[in-house]
Amino acid sequence: MSAQATQPAAGKMTGTSKEAQKQTPKQTPKQTPKQTPKETPKETPKGAWTVTFLLFLFMLVNFADKIVVGLAGVPIMTELKLEPEQFGLLGSSFFFLFSISAIVVGFIVNKVPTRWVLLTLAVIWALTQFPMVGTVSFTTLLICRIVLGAGEGPAASVAMHAVYKWFPDEKRTMPTAILSQGSAFGVILAVPALNWIIVNHSWHYAFGALGIVGLIWVAAWLALGKEGPLDTHASAVIEPKIPYLQLLTSRTFIGCVTATFGAYWALSLGLTWFTPFIVKGLGFSQSQAGFVSILPWVFGATIVILTGWISQVMLARGYTSRISRGVLGSVPLIVGGLILAMMPHVQGAGLQIALLVVGSGLCGAIYVVCPPMLGEFTPTSQRGAVLAIYGALYTLSGIVAPLVMGSVIQRAGSMLDGYMTGFTINAAIMVGSGLLGLLLLWPNTEKARLTGGAAPQAAPLKSAVSPT
Repeated sequence: MSAQATQPAAGKMTGTSKEAQKQTPKQTPKQTPKQTPKETPKETPKGAWTVTFLLFLFMLVNFADKIVVGLAGVPIMTELKLEPEQFGLLGSSFFFLFSISAIVVGFIVNKVPTRWVLLTLAVIWALTQFPMVGTVSFTTLLICRIVLGAGEGPAASVAMHAVYKWFPDEKRTMPTAILSQGSAFGVILAVPALNWIIVNHSWHYAFGALGIVGLIWVAAWLALGKEGPLDTHASAVIEPKIPYLQLLTSRTFIGCVTATFGAYWALSLGLTWFTPFIVKGLGFSQSQAGFVSILPWVFGATIVILTGWISQVMLARGYTSRISRGVLGSVPLIVGGLILAMMPHVQGAGLQIALLVVGSGLCGAIYVVCPPMLGEFTPTSQRGAVLAIYGALYTLSGIVAPLVMGSVIQRAGSMLDGYMTGFTINAAIMVGSGLLGLLLLWPNTEKARLTGGAAPQAAPLKSAVSPT
């Protein structure tokens, strides 16, 4: 809802309130705000979908930057003469400052407009790609990946916080799904293009191409990016704050971190080890691997969109967010882990790839539902930090997973046995984290418990009257 569209409505409400007070002196002021929050949040402000599309592209670039090392894994290991453990370290290095940066920036966006924070992050991404264009050592590559990780750590949570300033709670699931699609399309679109550059030119130029794309997004965001009018600091002042200790120890927050930790274990393995597995484990060529590597992301994209649509339909039909978000996100994670556990027990590269694609792709459901669940009970003034801390904690699996896989491969009797052991570990983690999520995700009762049943009334009216 735009400021121009909201202000006349606010004036009408004020007038009505004054007449009501004159005619019925015993009426309390609380009656007027009770009626307005049900009407005002349901409209989406003009420009919301433009910003959502730009943030979709932001996440697309984000994941293209992530995937390039895994995609070029075999050429990098060959040129730099890296052992599996060293390459695992390279994959993990991206996450060394990832979580710390996410938390720091998460508190910053509670006070600073997300528009400028997003711009700064994108500039960092672009600049860290260019050193790889020339001759590069393992140390230089390692440092650039660490810096890139620091720049990308806050990306998802800041983007979610930014888009939630454009949509009311009941309309946030689909924008969340669209932003999550940025990761899938970042792989689906970037992998064939980057792989063509790697095969026909050099892996060095693939990094340079990503740097140029990052700068193009920066220019587009400068021209079209805006701050959302909903959930502003003016509205958040009246909304009572909840101690961070209570928010971060709530069962739904713990459930979201735990469930997404398992999903991100699979994702970080996909980013680092999927293409090397296709080439060295199953014997495909680099050209063939480029196309095979996008299959989990194509399937995952379908799961994400489908989950977002089903969740929003279920909420509209009156299902609790426990069912339409918590259960809907956790069950696919459990099923995906069980499917992945079958990989070592089947024969044939085609069937193994199919199980890996379906098992890891089902994880995408949890990314769609957890941010909206946290947004249900987190006060607006604290949401940026809580989403950032959530992201910082579950992405810790990104440090551990590539290292574990590299260590298992190096110590296994054969390379293929090492990969299968690594995927079995991944399956166990997915099933366990999904079960914990199923037990802990109760967002529909969390807010009442944390606030003692007190419902803020002035904040929705304030946000409707004074968007900035």
